[in-house]
Amino acid sequence: MAAALALSACVTINVYFPAAEAKEAAKEFVEKVIGEDAPQSAPAKPDGGGMADAHGPSPGFDPLTLLGISPAYAQSSPDITIKTPAIQAIQSRMASRFDGSLRAHFDSGALGFGNDGEIEVRDASKIALGERVAVNQAVAEQNRDAKAVYREIAVANKHPEWEAQIRSVFARQWADSARGGWWYQDSGGAWKQK
Repeated sequence: MAAALALSACVTINVYFPAAEAKEAAKEFVEKVIGEDAPQSAPAKPDGGGMADAHGPSPGFDPLTLLGISPAYAQSSPDITIKTPAIQAIQSRMASRFDGSLRAHFDSGALGFGNDGEIEVRDASKIALGERVAVNQAVAEQNRDAKAVYREIAVANKHPEWEAQIRSVFARQWADSARGGWWYQDSGGAWKQK
């Protein structure tokens, strides 16, 4: 019995990647960048509580305390923070650039959201010859800021190792937030029109 108690005291708490929180943060960020005409999503189902709440553990009891684990430490599941000055500055630049020079080219079908969380020139023939240099520069700047924001979100949340997962969540969100008629790449790299 003493050996079992000693072994159970050596519990490792793994910090998991909070995918649901990351998706919400990505949606909030992306919608502020893209701006107008947000696509309608299904209303959230209210959590009615009901019978499930009545059968939970009693309010004063936490089984982790039996193992010597502080409930506050064990429940310190991370939340995804996107409200730092650096992240908000990047978001502001991206929104300004999107409205200033990129939106029209998404509308025309020249640009699309890549499956890597960046913007791609999908069909350069839809960009007037005199505008191509400026559009390519705007795309490069937008992609530079996108990479910076994925890194900054991971660092701001004290988990730099999450950068690739954050990029992946954002890549899906850019596609999900695309407006009707815009193009995006599926996970296999094929272009699809919304």
